[in-house]
Amino acid sequence: MHIAIIGNGITGVSCARFLRKLDANCRISLISAETDHFFSRTALMYIYMGHMTYENTKPYEDWFWEKNRIDLVRAYVERVDTAAKQLVTASGKTITYDKLVLATGSKPNKFGWPGQDLDGVQGLYSYQDLELLTKNTTQHKVKRGVIVGGGLIGIELAEMLLTNGIAVTMLVRESNYWNNVLPEEEATMVSRHIREHHVDLRLATELKEVIDDGSGRCKGVITNTGEKIDCEIVGLTAGVSPNIAFLKNSGIETARGILVDHHLRTNVADVYAAGDCAQFREPLPGRRPIEQVWYTGRRQGATVAHNILKESKPYAPRLWYNSAKFFDIEYQTYGTVMPRLREGEQQFYWEHTDGKCCVKIVYDGATEAVIGFNVFGTRLRHEVCEKWLLDKTPIDEVVANLPMAIFDPEFYPLYEGELIAAYNKARGRKLVLKQKRGLAKALAFLKS
Repeated sequence: MHIAIIGNGITGVSCARFLRKLDANCRISLISAETDHFFSRTALMYIYMGHMTYENTKPYEDWFWEKNRIDLVRAYVERVDTAAKQLVTASGKTITYDKLVLATGSKPNKFGWPGQDLDGVQGLYSYQDLELLTKNTTQHKVKRGVIVGGGLIGIELAEMLLTNGIAVTMLVRESNYWNNVLPEEEATMVSRHIREHHVDLRLATELKEVIDDGSGRCKGVITNTGEKIDCEIVGLTAGVSPNIAFLKNSGIETARGILVDHHLRTNVADVYAAGDCAQFREPLPGRRPIEQVWYTGRRQGATVAHNILKESKPYAPRLWYNSAKFFDIEYQTYGTVMPRLREGEQQFYWEHTDGKCCVKIVYDGATEAVIGFNVFGTRLRHEVCEKWLLDKTPIDEVVANLPMAIFDPEFYPLYEGELIAAYNKARGRKLVLKQKRGLAKALAFLKS
């Protein structure tokens, strides 16, 4: 049996690896037009800034693929012929398959702005985007870049440009940075931190037009307020969309993404979709129809492999988790923390006096069971937080034992005393810390 996988990101690679674990004999083709080998997409910024090379970002040695008999195919698939079970590439070559996995990821959004296709205007998602950014900022004199959108890719691009001595203006249509995802307190803290890094952050401001310098290259932008901002590069980072344009006329049903059931099957027999490009027809309770996160992509890829070679089982994600970095501030979220509290939810929020560290715990107002955590500027142990959430642990117990979950390095400041004092004051409690920081305590708890 020949299984073709389009896309060599974390979803496609996870699928290929698990296929080989489950079956020593099936033929596996991993097809990508982006790069010869799988690399860590989140490390693109570090390549640009000179902290890493492309070779440093490959999780597997080049010999790994041949050893595991996973065929790497460098090709751009232009069309899928599901009736003939063939892939048609840009070179005219055809690839036949018995089973097909679509793991084609995302592409940067464009919303029809005038001038959005000028030279010097680009997104930051693929390795080719990285190469283009390097060209745009080394072969041309660039004094300022304007970044459109306030998501995670936008903040990465801002840091990249700043390290290259390029001034940055960021246009964010929301009233605070990323507050369509972050609650107001966290969004305010991150917005302040962005400005402390000398980013000209323009809130409640949108792109209206990119200005042509007369030669087909951008020379500035005009905002929705009518202001003109001179710049030599424009970064479009207003989110991403599933990369599915090549599936037109394939018979595979799509909406915003490729429509799949809970087993990640499309409407066409022997065709599956997973990762950023997949959209659940019926979202799982409390989850979005498209989950564009590294961790979910990995799990979906493994699920597809199991469904192809073993008994069919539905995709069963673990509790929601994500992580990121905003310049010097690390971010983790576990469980459910919405931008605004839902009916019946309550929260405790603590922020360190330095304004760069905070902890938010959302809990059920009736049962007091914890629902979710947001953590900035510090780190918590994933397994401990997950156990608290699965066990529906009361917030009092969580706060009293919070040091057990902290795995900051030895010389990080101790803040748990300040946090529990703030919690006692806010809720009229007299709690005392039951634990101290330490791996042994966490391991004992996880075994209990």
